[in-house]
Amino acid sequence: MKRDLRIIFMGTPQFAVPSLKSLIDNGFNVVGVITAPDKPAGRGREIKFSEVKQFAVKAKLPLLQPVNLKDNKFIKEFAALKPNLGIVVAFRMLPEEIWSFPEFGTFNLHASLLPQYRGAAPINHAIINGEKVTGLTTFFIKHEIDTGKIIFRNPIKIGEQETYGELHDRMMLTGAELVLKTAFAIQDNSYDLISQSDLITTGEIIKSAPKISKADCRINWNSKSVTIYNLIRGLNPVPAAFTVLSGPNNEEIQLKIFKASYKMLTHDHKPGEIFITSEKQIATFTSDGTLTIEELQMAGKKRLQVKDFLNGFPITPKWKMH
Repeated sequence: MKRDLRIIFMGTPQFAVPSLKSLIDNGFNVVGVITAPDKPAGRGREIKFSEVKQFAVKAKLPLLQPVNLKDNKFIKEFAALKPNLGIVVAFRMLPEEIWSFPEFGTFNLHASLLPQYRGAAPINHAIINGEKVTGLTTFFIKHEIDTGKIIFRNPIKIGEQETYGELHDRMMLTGAELVLKTAFAIQDNSYDLISQSDLITTGEIIKSAPKISKADCRINWNSKSVTIYNLIRGLNPVPAAFTVLSGPNNEEIQLKIFKASYKMLTHDHKPGEIFITSEKQIATFTSDGTLTIEELQMAGKKRLQVKDFLNGFPITPKWKMH
């Protein structure tokens, strides 16, 4: 016998929108949406709605935007919606009063194959670490973050040149399909739960995916070429890997790097030393080869192909990356 679901959806960024849309399009009863409060954004500091709010307003869905998820007024408003299933896609950590309220539980969509890459930035870290495969997981929320019992997992191959932005957008759409599959399974009460501990093989190292800090984004030219290449892919387009270009007269320019290629070769140059290639690109020596920068951005300027950057900003091998 099918369960009569009353779904409360919790999410904020664009990544969550296709999941919410797929639930609505397939006739699920979404009794409310919880998203982040409006906040000023951009240079004009104009008030900006989250992408989930924009969709919810157009779809005329009841909307809650609590500042504090433990606020009594919010908890009463949440309970008044009488949800019996919670669905979370790209939202903040929930207090137990919220995730334990729905009769059929609260499940989360996580952008990795749990138990690998628990944390806030799983897509970035998978690419940065040079993984060939990642995936999506739906699981029931419990106290410890990203540790609940798994409902479904869906592996996804990572392209050799794929960036964070490209993989994010693919996983956003595939994630919506997995959320829908999970909602149907809960509606039909036809699923088997898997403990995350049962998926850990002997000797397997569990990698984490903490929030990316600015320090994480700085390129270390003493690293291997492929390590730097993967860092650039894993942070493109945001927050973007960066380096400092310093000149012979102590000039310093911070550059975000968006696109590069690399070669393995032996050399006797110091990492960070540069030369200009015949294709008008900047090649930088690494610990085991060179990394050729193809697209970059100076602070406050637009993204440029390196040859266009060099037309307006000629540099010589006396400059260095650090």
